[in-house]
Amino acid sequence: MREDIEGKAATRLAGGTPLHSALDIADPGDWLALDAGVREVAWNRPQFLPGYEHSTPLPADLTQLGESRLALALCHPDGRIRQEAVRLSVRYPGLLPLVVIRCADWVEPVREQARQLLREALDVGSALDLAPLVLRVGRRDRGTFGVEVLGEILRQTSHRQLSALFADPDRIVRRFAYRVAIEGRLLRPAELARAAALDQDTVVQDLCATAALTAPADEDAYEQVLSPLLSARNPRTRSAGVTALRPAGRSQQAELFLSDRSALVRACARYVVRQLQGDPAAWYRERCTTPGAPDLLPGTVIGLAECGNRADAGLLRPLLVHPVAGVRARAVAGLRALDCVDAKELWPLLDDPAAEVVRETATALLPSARELPADWLWERTSSERPRHVRVGAFRLLDARGGVVALRAAVGLFEDPDIKLRTWAGQSVQRWRPSPDGRRGDAEVGELLDRSRHLFSDYVLRRRKWEAGVDG
Repeated sequence: MREDIEGKAATRLAGGTPLHSALDIADPGDWLALDAGVREVAWNRPQFLPGYEHSTPLPADLTQLGESRLALALCHPDGRIRQEAVRLSVRYPGLLPLVVIRCADWVEPVREQARQLLREALDVGSALDLAPLVLRVGRRDRGTFGVEVLGEILRQTSHRQLSALFADPDRIVRRFAYRVAIEGRLLRPAELARAAALDQDTVVQDLCATAALTAPADEDAYEQVLSPLLSARNPRTRSAGVTALRPAGRSQQAELFLSDRSALVRACARYVVRQLQGDPAAWYRERCTTPGAPDLLPGTVIGLAECGNRADAGLLRPLLVHPVAGVRARAVAGLRALDCVDAKELWPLLDDPAAEVVRETATALLPSARELPADWLWERTSSERPRHVRVGAFRLLDARGGVVALRAAVGLFEDPDIKLRTWAGQSVQRWRPSPDGRRGDAEVGELLDRSRHLFSDYVLRRRKWEAGVDG
């Protein structure tokens, strides 16, 4: 555990090891763990911190302590020692991270002393360095003071200075930095749009996309904003760009996104198209009328199901044999969305070479699992079949319940895929006899015996009793 590692750091500091050698001073987690580690050592192994035992009187004079041992005093279990150490820490700027932690101290005099020192000592340079630690401490009770001071300092920074925080690996830091930049109007709309397109955090994406689209802009600036938003990989940002096409006077471009891979983007595109009195359903139908069209996109197929009606199932069924796997998979998903699943029509797709098609097919057939031929499905759990076929067949056999599900699960105990073996074991553990099943089935007793390693003796006897099988 990290606390144990920093407990070792505490003992090294007690021996006079410099701070930069005892821990990673650039890592906020190391400072927080040191704070916890010192208390753990002081209470449970006081012999490692001579002069800081919780059972001894206060040290007479802390002014003689160097930076390393003063760091220990800043983390000491006794609040009076921490308060005095905070007062003395002004001599060592390297101890400012521990002062940040003490700003959220549970002892009020310590907390107030630390807050006064932090407000006096924090400048732009140290604020940028300490931002990750301040924001982590800010999540604690009484931790908001440091965040408020940090915000006041960062609002005085330039774009260039603040940009270091935009690339911080901690998403909390990036969120805070972008909020400060947006409030201070430090970023142009085009820069905000690029940030929304590139950042992986959804909060940053929403913050920057909203700010980019609400900032005053002329036609040229709109182009610089919309282009990165519409080409972003993440769907939330693309959807924001698509919705913005209408106020930008470029609603016609929304048609390009009716077949987007994201349902959110497609929905936004349909909204914009409808504002132009367009008919998205007719657009989808026109493109789905040529079943073998090589340029047909999967998003077009599922888009038809999202805004069409049950009569459109006739356009989706020919697409079940389309040469593109994504189109076949979306056709299955579309039939399920329209509630037009025909089990006899779909179950041959469980042998499809594409895993996504088999996955969608199994999902669509789950409500009809009892109508499917058990022997046919059982054959597809053989180790000679592709993994995705075995998984699809087992999903359906497991959904049938009863002895069929138990037989399928036990049969997969030797499957070469560890995940499928684990899933089979979990299926057996939660198995219960079907209410309409035959009690006293000898096969059930044999299968449960083969699963003995999954149960305690008591649970195994209980399962057999429920099934009417002699234990």
